[in-house]
Amino acid sequence: MADYLVIVESPAKAKTIGKYLGKKYIVKASMGHVRDLPKSQLGVDVEDSFSPRYITIRGKGNVLKELKDSSKKVKAIYLAADPDREGEAIAWHLAHSLDIDAQEPCRVVFNEITKQAVKDAFQQPRKINMDLVNAQQARRILDRLVGYQISPLLWKKIRKGLSAGRVQSVAVRLIVDREQEIRAFNPEEYWTVTAQFKEQGQTFTAAFYGYGKKKTPLPSRAEVDQLLEAIRDQEFFIEDVKKTERRRNPSPPFTTSSLQQEAARKLNFRAAKTMQVAQQLYEGLDIGALGTVGLITYMRTDSTRISTLAQEEAKEFIISEYGQDFYPATLRQYSTKSGAQDAHEAIRPTSVLHTPETVKPYLSRDQLRLYKLIWDRFVASQMASAVLDTMSVDMRIGEALFRATGSKIKFPGFMSLYIEGTDESEEEQGYLPDLQPQQRLKPNQIEPKQHFTQPPPRYTEARLVKTMEELGIGRPSTYAPTLDTIQKRGYALMEDKKLVPTELGEIVVDILKEFFPQIIDVEFTANMEKNLDGVEDGDVDWVAVLDHFYKDFQDDLAVAEKEMEKIQVQEELADEACEKCGRQMVYKHGRFGKFLACPGFPECRNTKPILKEVGVPCPKCGGDLVERKGKRRKIFYGCKNYPECDYILWDPPANRSCPTCKSPLVKKKIAKGADKGKTLIKCSNESCEYTELEPTGQA
Repeated sequence: MADYLVIVESPAKAKTIGKYLGKKYIVKASMGHVRDLPKSQLGVDVEDSFSPRYITIRGKGNVLKELKDSSKKVKAIYLAADPDREGEAIAWHLAHSLDIDAQEPCRVVFNEITKQAVKDAFQQPRKINMDLVNAQQARRILDRLVGYQISPLLWKKIRKGLSAGRVQSVAVRLIVDREQEIRAFNPEEYWTVTAQFKEQGQTFTAAFYGYGKKKTPLPSRAEVDQLLEAIRDQEFFIEDVKKTERRRNPSPPFTTSSLQQEAARKLNFRAAKTMQVAQQLYEGLDIGALGTVGLITYMRTDSTRISTLAQEEAKEFIISEYGQDFYPATLRQYSTKSGAQDAHEAIRPTSVLHTPETVKPYLSRDQLRLYKLIWDRFVASQMASAVLDTMSVDMRIGEALFRATGSKIKFPGFMSLYIEGTDESEEEQGYLPDLQPQQRLKPNQIEPKQHFTQPPPRYTEARLVKTMEELGIGRPSTYAPTLDTIQKRGYALMEDKKLVPTELGEIVVDILKEFFPQIIDVEFTANMEKNLDGVEDGDVDWVAVLDHFYKDFQDDLAVAEKEMEKIQVQEELADEACEKCGRQMVYKHGRFGKFLACPGFPECRNTKPILKEVGVPCPKCGGDLVERKGKRRKIFYGCKNYPECDYILWDPPANRSCPTCKSPLVKKKIAKGADKGKTLIKCSNESCEYTELEPTGQA
């Protein structure tokens, strides 16, 4: 018979920990929270110091019964939920439900699920940390007060099913404000003039900088023509050559925010997917002879701190695999940003010896790609800086100054393993030929180009997460759920991987600005986050935080109830009738974008996707091929006459037929080799071998 019961949140985590602890321990999963505020009512007694009324979550009765039965058969119970305030609250609710004294050492926490970390944690159990519990309670109650008291107003005045949230509403405001900036943006004309040279067999360009030593803009064609006339038929004279050595340092290990951003840039993962896959890596996967192992540390963190043991292991690995030169003279220390919680380490592999190559046979494609990203980033963060040789050349032609810059890697350092992605496209600059002062050069061509300033870009999920983090809105555990909620509610939708506010989102933001200015205010929300962090640190009383907020909020509610007018959101009509009832279909916004729906809901529940024709006939029945999305949102191209015709293509059609067999041609990006990045046009008929390269410059 087992002596101890250990309770964690998930079966995967239970399986991993159970293997480490042995036969004296039963490890069971609570499947997340077992108690929460009731869904059918506010569940908070505002008059009695905001006392919450918790009830057993529907469906968790059997789980609790099983845990209670198991608890009667053991000497002691350990609560090993995740090492954050949510995990602490789960432990506290379990302690209440199972009659465990929260003041006894019943709580066990570990930042990584490895044999050593788990065994060490069980050597030093502690009592439940009520500061962490109260921080979670304060957030939960605050979100309930906002959501359950503003949302009914929105239902009444706009549309059923809407919601407002303390963090969610500010995130929607950021998206709406950005859209308004884009609409108000007036593009301004500007020009560049570049001179192209070929020297020592190498082509390079220099760009006009200004007159004399002063940077001079070129706002219109008139200034460009004046410049071109002044330098016509003249030689360039090299005035100055500067060569410098520049060091480039690696990026710190991942936090939750930076992981979500980089996974979006490099893997095309949505924030929710990143967290889902990271959870699997954290909780443990079977990796052959080693059994089930947690491969990464806890994935909800805003700290860049790394344990000394992890640094030492990385040092040995880097010197062994790359050589002494690739390890810095001193251990790398990364400063955690102001306001970050430093309870956990950064996200890193639990052991650098679990290389992506060694675990590859045991991981799914997505698990491997995310694990490799985390492993590469961590190891690179501990490596030596890269050294670059940079060169800047000032070239004079008359009074005009042109400048050419270039760089080359002298020592790759960390760059031999990993380079952080960026949201902006960067043009690589090669090193310049060996140019000397006083040298005279003739350009091959001088090219003027017209440009226009661009509006600020719409938010991608990654860019919005970065902005929220910089502004202090939300915390690592809230980024992904917030993004998910604002799309589910129809406040924003994804277009070309960018978040675009819907009319509904804009209306809700306008209403909240008018009647609940604090709820929608970025600075107020950030200050509230700081107060809640203060509760977690034991410096601030959680009831006082709620009380201070609620006084003004009550006044705003009373005004809104009296003065908010009913708003009718106009639905966009489609040029298509419902085939079931004959009503004219309308466009609706869903989590995955626009779709067609019958306005007769709930009597008629007919919905259908918006089909985008691609201008290619179906070779099977002659109908039109249209763009469709599969269950996992993967785009494919199928016949409009589906289900009567089941013809599909998995690659984009090339809008013409194969000259050999008349089947549709499709496009594929070339991922490797000399033609990497180019588009291959090939026949969709697998038995036909016709291929060609798409000419450069075509779409």
